[in-house]
Amino acid sequence: MQNVEVTPRVWERILSIRAGNGCACCGRWTPGERAALDLYAPLARRDLGPVTVAQIGQSLDGRVATVTGDARDVSGPEGLAHLHRMRALVDGVLIGVRTAIHDRPQLTVRMCSGPNPARIVVDPRGRLTEDVALFRADGARRIVVQGVARPRPEGVEVVNLPLRDGWLDPRDIVTALHDLGLRNVMIEGGGITIARFLEAGLLNRLQVAVSPLLIGGGPQGLTLQSPVARLADAIRPETRAYGIGREVVFDCALTARAAEAWQPIHSAPRVAEAARAVRLR
Repeated sequence: MQNVEVTPRVWERILSIRAGNGCACCGRWTPGERAALDLYAPLARRDLGPVTVAQIGQSLDGRVATVTGDARDVSGPEGLAHLHRMRALVDGVLIGVRTAIHDRPQLTVRMCSGPNPARIVVDPRGRLTEDVALFRADGARRIVVQGVARPRPEGVEVVNLPLRDGWLDPRDIVTALHDLGLRNVMIEGGGITIARFLEAGLLNRLQVAVSPLLIGGGPQGLTLQSPVARLADAIRPETRAYGIGREVVFDCALTARAAEAWQPIHSAPRVAEAARAVRLR
């Protein structure tokens, strides 16, 4: 497991990668800073094509909330800072309507520097009211994907898609977001929404942040609609583990392209190649 250290200078480099003005290959970094580059640079890059990543925080026993629905402190300060960094690196953050109603998240970047992503809510039946913070005009794009005709506050972009068996098809959602110019999207919650994108084969990456606490009951992180009957058929993504304070983030590559993004451009052959180029000048 690699321990991540997000110093101001390494975060500045990561944001420059997001803006297309930097790379992860050069510079002298501590092991913790290098781990930060390994974790965040694949999401910051815009030369890898569209990326859909999901992030979920849970307890040691796999819970995302208590039996009463309290989910506020499942992730500690380190996990929340990681989530805000993820938000700063993507074009848009998507949640389901249940998460929007019960958790009332702001989906803004507050625990690090970086741009606010577009805020996206999937609301098939138009249940979300107009008074939520998600709809507040603050310069970030606000988008509702819905399956019914319902007016939204001024400035909120509405994407109307057909309902299929009472649900919005994740493939239709991703296509619509790409058409809106949102290429790198994070599915932040809840577990049902993440599971639907996972089962549809639309996730490039899945990050599971595990906090050191035991809840003992309550909803689980991920429950698939079609669980496997045999372990031999289970999804076994290529995975790297990162320590962020007291929390552990499992970064899972679900596609070959996502795994290739891990290939460090600062690897030994490339470093040696660069050294030879320097000597030849």
